[in-house]
Amino acid sequence: MTGSPQLRPLGETLGTEALGVDLSRLDDATFAWIERAFAEHPVLVFRSQKLEAADIAAFGRRFGAPRKHALVKYRHSEYPEVSWLTNVEEDGRVDWYGVKRATDWHTDSTYEEEPPLLAMLYALEVPSAKGGTMFADMRAAYDALPEKLKQRVSGLTGLHGRSDGPAGERLYGEDKGKTEKVYRAQLRPAVTNHPVTGRSILFVNPMHTHGFAGMSREEAWPLIEELAAHSTQERFVYYHSWRPGDLLIWDERATMHRGAGDYAPQERRVMLRTIVYPS
Repeated sequence: MTGSPQLRPLGETLGTEALGVDLSRLDDATFAWIERAFAEHPVLVFRSQKLEAADIAAFGRRFGAPRKHALVKYRHSEYPEVSWLTNVEEDGRVDWYGVKRATDWHTDSTYEEEPPLLAMLYALEVPSAKGGTMFADMRAAYDALPEKLKQRVSGLTGLHGRSDGPAGERLYGEDKGKTEKVYRAQLRPAVTNHPVTGRSILFVNPMHTHGFAGMSREEAWPLIEELAAHSTQERFVYYHSWRPGDLLIWDERATMHRGAGDYAPQERRVMLRTIVYPS
Protein backbone atom coordinates (compact mmCIF):
# COMPACT_ATOMS: atom_id res chain seq x y z
CA MET A 1 0.00 0.00 0.00
CA THR A 2 1.28 3.46 -0.84
CA GLY A 3 0.50 6.84 0.68
CA SER A 4 -0.12 7.83 4.27
CA PRO A 5 -1.04 5.25 6.91
CA GLN A 6 -4.73 5.00 7.74
CA LEU A 7 -6.90 3.66 10.57
CA ARG A 8 -9.80 1.23 10.21
CA PRO A 9 -12.04 0.35 13.18
CA LEU A 10 -12.39 -3.34 13.99
CA GLY A 11 -14.50 -3.27 17.18
CA GLU A 12 -17.10 -0.99 18.74
CA THR A 13 -15.04 0.86 21.37
CA LEU A 14 -11.74 -0.97 20.92
CA GLY A 15 -9.63 -2.55 18.18
CA THR A 16 -8.22 -0.53 15.28
CA GLU A 17 -6.23 -1.68 12.25
CA ALA A 18 -3.30 0.45 11.10
CA LEU A 19 -3.12 0.20 7.31
CA GLY A 20 -0.07 0.94 5.18
CA VAL A 21 2.66 0.33 7.79
CA ASP A 22 5.67 -1.99 7.39
CA LEU A 23 7.13 -2.34 10.89
CA SER A 24 10.37 -3.86 9.56
CA ARG A 25 11.09 -0.55 7.75
CA LEU A 26 9.82 2.00 10.25
CA ASP A 27 10.86 5.63 9.83
CA ASP A 28 10.49 8.38 12.46
CA ALA A 29 7.50 10.06 10.78
CA THR A 30 5.53 6.82 10.65
CA PHE A 31 6.39 6.02 14.26
CA ALA A 32 5.18 9.48 15.33
CA TRP A 33 1.89 8.72 13.54
CA ILE A 34 1.64 5.38 15.39
CA GLU A 35 2.25 7.10 18.76
CA ARG A 36 -0.53 9.62 18.10
CA ALA A 37 -2.93 6.91 16.97
CA PHE A 38 -2.11 4.67 19.92
CA ALA A 39 -2.99 7.35 22.50
CA GLU A 40 -6.58 7.37 21.22
CA HIS A 41 -6.81 3.73 20.07
CA PRO A 42 -5.32 1.47 22.77
CA VAL A 43 -5.46 -1.73 20.70
CA LEU A 44 -3.67 -1.33 17.35
CA VAL A 45 -3.36 -4.14 14.81
CA PHE A 46 -0.71 -4.36 12.06
CA ARG A 47 -1.46 -7.13 9.56
CA SER A 48 0.86 -9.05 7.20
CA GLN A 49 4.12 -8.20 8.97
CA LYS A 50 7.34 -10.17 8.49
CA LEU A 51 9.26 -9.78 11.75
CA GLU A 52 11.95 -11.45 13.82
CA ALA A 53 12.47 -11.22 17.58
CA ALA A 54 15.05 -8.46 16.94
CA ASP A 55 12.43 -6.37 15.09
CA ILE A 56 9.94 -6.75 17.92
CA ALA A 57 12.54 -5.72 20.50
CA ALA A 58 13.51 -2.70 18.36
CA PHE A 59 9.89 -1.62 17.94
CA GLY A 60 9.42 -1.90 21.71
CA ARG A 61 12.50 0.25 22.35
CA ARG A 62 10.94 3.09 20.35
CA PHE A 63 8.26 3.35 23.05
CA GLY A 64 10.36 2.71 26.14
CA ALA A 65 12.30 -0.11 27.77
CA PRO A 66 11.33 -3.72 26.96
CA ARG A 67 12.02 -5.89 29.99
CA LYS A 68 12.69 -9.58 30.57
CA HIS A 69 9.49 -11.44 31.38
CA ALA A 70 9.00 -12.71 34.93
CA LEU A 71 8.59 -16.31 33.68
CA VAL A 72 12.15 -17.45 32.96
CA LYS A 73 11.10 -20.52 30.95
CA TYR A 74 9.49 -18.49 28.15
CA ARG A 75 12.25 -15.95 27.49
CA HIS A 76 13.70 -15.86 23.96
CA SER A 77 17.28 -17.21 24.04
CA GLU A 78 18.82 -14.41 21.93
CA TYR A 79 16.52 -11.54 22.91
CA PRO A 80 15.45 -12.16 26.52
CA GLU A 81 13.28 -9.03 26.51
CA VAL A 82 11.11 -10.94 24.01
CA SER A 83 9.23 -13.99 25.31
CA TRP A 84 7.32 -16.89 23.82
CA LEU A 85 3.57 -17.20 24.29
CA THR A 86 3.17 -20.79 23.17
CA ASN A 87 1.45 -24.09 23.87
CA VAL A 88 4.37 -26.11 22.46
CA GLU A 89 7.29 -27.52 24.48
CA GLU A 90 10.80 -27.63 22.97
CA ASP A 91 10.32 -31.33 22.20
CA GLY A 92 7.04 -30.61 20.38
CA ARG A 93 4.66 -31.84 23.08
CA VAL A 94 1.71 -29.77 24.30
CA ASP A 95 2.74 -27.31 27.03
CA TRP A 96 -0.26 -27.40 29.36
CA TYR A 97 0.87 -24.36 31.32
CA GLY A 98 1.18 -22.56 27.98
CA VAL A 99 -2.36 -23.68 27.09
CA LYS A 100 -4.00 -22.26 30.21
CA ARG A 101 -1.63 -19.31 30.66
CA ALA A 102 -3.27 -15.86 30.56
CA THR A 103 -6.76 -17.21 29.82
CA ASP A 104 -8.50 -15.10 32.47
CA TRP A 105 -8.84 -11.32 32.49
CA HIS A 106 -5.76 -9.35 33.53
CA THR A 107 -3.49 -6.41 32.92
CA ASP A 108 0.15 -7.46 32.61
CA SER A 109 2.65 -7.08 35.43
CA THR A 110 0.75 -4.64 37.63
CA TYR A 111 2.67 -6.32 40.48
CA GLU A 112 5.97 -4.81 39.29
CA GLU A 113 7.28 -1.71 41.09
CA GLU A 114 6.62 0.27 37.92
CA PRO A 115 3.72 -0.97 35.78
CA PRO A 116 4.25 -1.33 32.02
CA LEU A 117 3.17 1.08 29.30
CA LEU A 118 2.22 -1.41 26.63
CA ALA A 119 2.71 -4.90 25.30
CA MET A 120 2.97 -6.32 21.82
CA LEU A 121 2.19 -9.78 20.50
CA TYR A 122 3.21 -11.23 17.13
CA ALA A 123 1.55 -14.32 15.65
CA LEU A 124 3.79 -17.00 14.10
CA GLU A 125 1.44 -20.00 14.20
CA VAL A 126 -2.28 -19.91 15.00
CA PRO A 127 -4.97 -22.59 15.37
CA SER A 128 -7.18 -23.36 12.37
CA ALA A 129 -10.20 -22.05 14.31
CA LYS A 130 -10.60 -19.60 17.17
CA GLY A 131 -7.63 -19.11 19.53
CA GLY A 132 -8.21 -15.36 19.70
CA THR A 133 -7.27 -12.72 22.28
CA MET A 134 -9.90 -10.56 23.96
CA PHE A 135 -9.46 -6.95 25.08
CA ALA A 136 -11.64 -4.88 27.42
CA ASP A 137 -11.78 -1.07 27.25
CA MET A 138 -11.22 0.11 30.84
CA ARG A 139 -11.91 3.74 29.86
CA ALA A 140 -15.40 2.94 28.60
CA ALA A 141 -15.91 0.57 31.55
CA TYR A 142 -15.18 3.38 34.02
CA ASP A 143 -17.44 5.83 32.18
CA ALA A 144 -20.34 3.36 32.36
CA LEU A 145 -20.07 2.52 36.08
CA PRO A 146 -23.18 3.39 38.09
CA GLU A 147 -22.54 6.71 39.83
CA LYS A 148 -22.61 5.22 43.33
CA LEU A 149 -20.04 2.55 42.40
CA LYS A 150 -17.93 5.11 40.54
CA GLN A 151 -17.74 7.23 43.71
CA ARG A 152 -16.88 4.18 45.79
CA VAL A 153 -13.97 2.96 43.68
CA SER A 154 -12.57 6.44 43.01
CA GLY A 155 -11.26 6.61 46.58
CA LEU A 156 -9.82 3.09 46.71
CA THR A 157 -6.22 1.90 46.47
CA GLY A 158 -5.77 -1.54 44.93
CA LEU A 159 -3.27 -4.11 46.20
CA HIS A 160 -1.54 -5.89 43.32
CA GLY A 161 0.40 -9.15 43.56
CA ARG A 162 1.56 -11.84 41.15
CA SER A 163 -1.53 -13.80 40.08
CA ASP A 164 -3.03 -13.86 43.58
CA GLY A 165 -6.30 -12.08 42.81
CA PRO A 166 -9.50 -14.12 42.47
CA ALA A 167 -8.88 -14.94 38.79
CA GLY A 168 -5.22 -15.79 39.44
CA GLU A 169 -6.10 -18.23 42.22
CA ARG A 170 -8.88 -19.74 40.10
CA LEU A 171 -6.62 -20.20 37.05
CA TYR A 172 -3.28 -21.17 38.59
CA GLY A 173 -3.68 -22.06 42.27
CA GLU A 174 -0.20 -22.96 43.51
CA ASP A 175 1.17 -23.48 39.95
CA LYS A 176 2.15 -19.90 39.09
CA GLY A 177 5.40 -20.62 37.24
CA LYS A 178 9.02 -20.04 38.26
CA THR A 179 10.30 -16.46 38.67
CA GLU A 180 13.69 -15.06 39.62
CA LYS A 181 12.44 -12.89 42.48
CA VAL A 182 9.70 -12.59 45.06
CA TYR A 183 7.17 -9.84 44.39
CA ARG A 184 5.80 -7.59 47.13
CA ALA A 185 2.30 -6.14 46.98
CA GLN A 186 2.11 -2.88 45.02
CA LEU A 187 -0.39 -0.12 45.78
CA ARG A 188 -2.22 1.37 42.78
CA PRO A 189 -5.14 3.83 42.66
CA ALA A 190 -8.27 1.97 41.55
CA VAL A 191 -9.04 4.85 39.18
CA THR A 192 -6.27 6.55 37.24
CA ASN A 193 -5.96 8.89 34.25
CA HIS A 194 -4.38 8.25 30.88
CA PRO A 195 -1.16 10.30 30.75
CA VAL A 196 -1.78 11.49 27.18
CA THR A 197 -5.54 11.88 26.83
CA GLY A 198 -6.44 12.43 30.49
CA ARG A 199 -9.35 9.97 30.29
CA SER A 200 -10.31 8.22 33.53
CA ILE A 201 -9.48 4.50 33.63
CA LEU A 202 -10.65 1.74 35.96
CA PHE A 203 -7.34 0.15 37.00
CA VAL A 204 -8.47 -3.04 38.73
CA ASN A 205 -7.91 -6.51 37.27
CA PRO A 206 -9.01 -9.83 38.81
CA MET A 207 -5.71 -11.62 38.10
CA HIS A 208 -3.35 -9.40 40.08
CA THR A 209 -5.59 -7.15 42.22
CA HIS A 210 -6.05 -9.16 45.41
CA GLY A 211 -7.50 -6.50 47.69
CA PHE A 212 -7.94 -2.84 48.56
CA ALA A 213 -6.12 -0.92 51.28
CA GLY A 214 -8.11 -0.93 54.54
CA MET A 215 -10.66 -3.47 53.28
CA SER A 216 -11.06 -7.12 54.28
CA ARG A 217 -10.59 -9.83 51.66
CA GLU A 218 -14.20 -10.93 52.26
CA GLU A 219 -15.36 -7.49 51.16
CA ALA A 220 -12.69 -6.86 48.50
CA TRP A 221 -12.95 -10.03 46.40
CA PRO A 222 -16.66 -9.69 45.57
CA LEU A 223 -16.00 -6.07 44.58
CA ILE A 224 -13.08 -7.10 42.34
CA GLU A 225 -15.27 -9.74 40.70
CA GLU A 226 -18.14 -7.24 40.28
CA LEU A 227 -15.85 -4.73 38.57
CA ALA A 228 -14.41 -7.44 36.31
CA ALA A 229 -17.87 -8.63 35.29
CA HIS A 230 -18.92 -5.05 34.52
CA SER A 231 -15.75 -4.29 32.53
CA THR A 232 -15.93 -7.41 30.37
CA GLN A 233 -19.46 -6.96 29.07
CA GLU A 234 -19.64 -7.57 25.34
CA ARG A 235 -20.08 -3.84 24.61
CA PHE A 236 -16.60 -3.11 26.00
CA VAL A 237 -14.78 -6.12 24.47
CA TYR A 238 -12.90 -6.67 21.20
CA TYR A 239 -12.10 -10.25 20.14
CA HIS A 240 -9.04 -10.40 17.90
CA SER A 241 -9.00 -13.32 15.45
CA TRP A 242 -5.34 -13.93 14.70
CA ARG A 243 -3.68 -14.45 11.33
CA PRO A 244 0.01 -15.34 10.99
CA GLY A 245 1.93 -12.08 10.57
CA ASP A 246 -0.36 -10.02 12.82
CA LEU A 247 1.40 -7.76 15.30
CA LEU A 248 -0.89 -6.25 17.89
CA ILE A 249 0.03 -3.62 20.49
CA TRP A 250 -2.14 -2.73 23.47
CA ASP A 251 -2.02 -0.04 26.12
CA GLU A 252 -1.52 -1.70 29.51
CA ARG A 253 -2.96 1.32 31.29
CA ALA A 254 -6.26 1.49 29.40
CA THR A 255 -7.17 -2.18 28.80
CA MET A 256 -7.48 -5.66 30.24
CA HIS A 257 -6.99 -8.74 28.09
CA ARG A 258 -7.13 -12.52 28.09
CA GLY A 259 -6.46 -15.42 25.77
CA ALA A 260 -9.89 -16.69 24.75
CA GLY A 261 -8.79 -20.28 25.43
CA ASP A 262 -11.36 -21.49 22.91
CA TYR A 263 -9.21 -23.50 20.48
CA ALA A 264 -8.37 -27.20 20.32
CA PRO A 265 -5.26 -27.35 22.56
CA GLN A 266 -3.52 -29.98 20.43
CA GLU A 267 -3.27 -27.34 17.70
CA ARG A 268 -0.15 -25.19 17.74
CA ARG A 269 -0.35 -21.59 18.91
CA VAL A 270 3.05 -19.88 18.82
CA MET A 271 3.59 -16.15 19.37
CA LEU A 272 6.30 -13.70 20.37
CA ARG A 273 5.68 -10.98 22.91
CA THR A 274 7.39 -8.10 24.63
CA ILE A 275 6.24 -5.85 27.47
CA VAL A 276 7.48 -2.24 27.45
CA TYR A 277 8.09 -0.07 30.52
CA PRO A 278 8.93 3.63 30.84
CA SER A 279 12.56 4.33 29.97
